[in-house]
Amino acid sequence: MEFAGKTAIVTGASRGIGAAIATELGRRGANVVCAARASVANPLRLPGTVDETARAVSEAGGVGLAVPCDLTSDDDIERLMATTLDRFGRLDLLVNNAAVSFGGDLDIPMKRFDLLMRINVRAPLVATRLARPHLAAAPDGGRILNVGSVTATGYFPTMLTYGMSKAALEHLTVTSAAVLRTDGIAVNCYRIDVQVASEGYVMNAPDADHSTWADTVTAAEGALWMLSQPIGWTGRVVPLLALADHVPSIARLGQEQFTPTGPWTVASALGESLDL
Repeated sequence: MEFAGKTAIVTGASRGIGAAIATELGRRGANVVCAARASVANPLRLPGTVDETARAVSEAGGVGLAVPCDLTSDDDIERLMATTLDRFGRLDLLVNNAAVSFGGDLDIPMKRFDLLMRINVRAPLVATRLARPHLAAAPDGGRILNVGSVTATGYFPTMLTYGMSKAALEHLTVTSAAVLRTDGIAVNCYRIDVQVASEGYVMNAPDADHSTWADTVTAAEGALWMLSQPIGWTGRVVPLLALADHVPSIARLGQEQFTPTGPWTVASALGESLDL
């Protein structure tokens, strides 16, 4: 799939992997609607705004449009779709990248649980439903990419709710792919299985050795490879490191594909169930 002239919505585009995906799409000539809460008018604690990303998209060769959006609000997501269509008249790509994370396992405050699930799970579902008729009308077929995480696969301390949300996102991917295939819409999930030096991750781990972490551009290049696949390539959950044979920057990381081990993983739980 060529991206020139296509229109994409990228959520969580004020910083990190979302901003990098948006910028790389711009580099390839796409119109990119950059959606997130942080804007020049409403800056947040972390660096980065949708305005900065939209400017980077335009400077890279595409057309960037900043749309401040509160993804906890269905009305805001509807406004995001309407603004995209008013400006560009089409939608070809939807990247559900936005996510938040709060520490805690069974003790997580339910208010935080509800907020995380609303952004990480409900918002992608609402966006997918609203985007469906427009993606179905895309001349080369529509594409949806959900950005997941290896935390979906097992126990990571303090990551209960985040991992639950990412497991739900993988299920949303597979079900959406089945439902939307006859509409000519491919739906896939990009499972991040390496540490990526996004602004938020670095801030949350200030004492870690960041030298071995992947940069956000490398992660974005894997995302664009997935978005470029034929329309029949759908219903896949693909770890970042599994793309080493296709994306040179991922190959240069020199890392083996990461698979959580030990008793508290989904794979182990399935194996144990066979030993009854």
